[in-house]
Amino acid sequence: QVELVESGGGVVPAGGSLTLSCKTSERTLNRYTVAWFRQAPGKEREFVAGFKKNNANAYAADSVKGRFIMSRDNAKNILYLQMNSLKAEDAAVYYCAADCCLISSSLRRSSEYDYWGRGTQVTVSS
Repeated sequence: QVELVESGGGVVPAGGSLTLSCKTSERTLNRYTVAWFRQAPGKEREFVAGFKKNNANAYAADSVKGRFIMSRDNAKNILYLQMNSLKAEDAAVYYCAADCCLISSSLRRSSEYDYWGRGTQVTVSS
């Protein structure tokens, strides 16, 4: 059982920055595929960024490339999502997720992940 707890959400003006954190209970986090997803009202949950299992390279969705940076602290078992140049369309509930065993090609598929946090709200003000 892997427990995930997101934090750091809030209200930020367009063009601003915000960093989210995801504390995990997993002591060997690098052995899990981990990712950030987001879901806006009335929309499907979408992939934001993630790390494949045993891979140090972070992958990001096209919509956030160049603006968002995902990182991880394996010693502290924490995932981060640094969000810069926020846009109105970035407003959503952000979730972190983890899975031990999904294949690499499924990184962006939310249905493949077994473990989820409860989410943290990011609101971009006009």
